[in-house]
Amino acid sequence: MELAVLKHNGEETGRKVTLSEEIFGVEPNDHAIYLDVKQFLANQRQGTHKSKERNEIAGSTKKIKKQKGTGGARAGSIKSPVFRGGGRIFGPRPRSYSFKLNRKLKQVARKSALTYKVRENSLMILENVSFDSPRTKDYIAFLNGLSLTDKKTLLVLPEDNKNVYLSSRNLPKAKVVSVNDVNTYELLNADSLMLCEGSVGILETLLLK
Repeated sequence: MELAVLKHNGEETGRKVTLSEEIFGVEPNDHAIYLDVKQFLANQRQGTHKSKERNEIAGSTKKIKKQKGTGGARAGSIKSPVFRGGGRIFGPRPRSYSFKLNRKLKQVARKSALTYKVRENSLMILENVSFDSPRTKDYIAFLNGLSLTDKKTLLVLPEDNKNVYLSSRNLPKAKVVSVNDVNTYELLNADSLMLCEGSVGILETLLLK
């Protein structure tokens, strides 16, 4: 499978990149994608939620009425969960939502996501991108040249580039990552995936280990 390498204005450079069928042409595994996306979203959760139970509520422990003879249920103190302002029964406690997935399963998920992008014609190969200084205007002009202004985009760089990252940071639909940080969720969340020419070989090395 071959794709033409594009300039930053959308024109072809005359070069082509051969994409590995083992990565960009596999049979997609939807369940692997589900698990990988679920793990990614779970890892974003802070897990700092907390509510007070009856032993943590500030209030009197005096018995509010006698045990028998009132015709109502027994009540020990005003901190009881059945009263307004009392503690909560089985409330949330701080915890981690993260869970483990095998490396090979995560590789299958990323290969499946890349295959879907190829099938949807949402993948383009670009010349390597670099800016002299961080300017949002430059990144907007870059997207305009590729007719991607109104789409959610993911640009995959062969290595970290602070100027490109900072130039895109204020744009809500633009995302820039290095090839080592590519994940299934962001691949599928983007309407258009832009791979730099230098990223393709590194990506294939990572996913064929």
